[in-house]
Amino acid sequence: MLTKNEIKYIQSLAQKKHRDKDNVFLAEGPKVIGEIIGLCACKMLCGTKHFIDTHPEFQQHNIREITEKELQQASLLKTPQEALAIFEKPAEGVSTASGLSLALDCLQDPGNLGTIIRLADWFGIDALFCSMNTADAYAPKVIQATMGAIARVKIHYVDLPRFLSQQKVPIYGTFLEGDNIYQKDLQQKAIIVMGNEGNGISKEVEQLVTEKLFIPNYPTDHNTVESLNVAIATAITCAAFRQKA
Repeated sequence: MLTKNEIKYIQSLAQKKHRDKDNVFLAEGPKVIGEIIGLCACKMLCGTKHFIDTHPEFQQHNIREITEKELQQASLLKTPQEALAIFEKPAEGVSTASGLSLALDCLQDPGNLGTIIRLADWFGIDALFCSMNTADAYAPKVIQATMGAIARVKIHYVDLPRFLSQQKVPIYGTFLEGDNIYQKDLQQKAIIVMGNEGNGISKEVEQLVTEKLFIPNYPTDHNTVESLNVAIATAITCAAFRQKA
């Protein structure tokens, strides 16, 4: 069972200040928890009787049985998914770029951020460098959107202009004008910058971009929407880079 104080604490993890205080984050649902457990230290794991009975692989992790009512009271999801867990955040490590990396300039939408972390995992990009005003990667909505990739991709929050100015590799950025990404020779040791949902890449960061890329619409003379969603643009960009590998 969960005490009232434990339920209150779990709910408090919706707020960044409480996550930061204890250096933890909340994950919910068998799929997300299953991807993270074993990669991040688990502080608490709770599940319903049905979850425990149908997921024997979790038994070694000191799982606590809770009722459906307790799960509903503690969960931050509209539709609770049988289990929830509190994990320690992974250590950030040294903020250095190696191989192909992503840099996020003031991304604000948790869903976009979570999807981009998941894309980084898919395309073998193990480091994300986020500006200090980018959304918190350990917010519950972001964690759910990563589908567990948060445990495999290193997230670094940095002074992005300063960080980029210190790099010795090509810095690519996506813009509404630039070189056609499908016709460009793309380097595998590089940094790809993705910008804010509404404003794109900031002027300060744009000055540090060495290669401007453009994703053309099809057909090129067709009247379309002004731009792509940043997560979709990231997927296309990462695929284009890996096609050149």
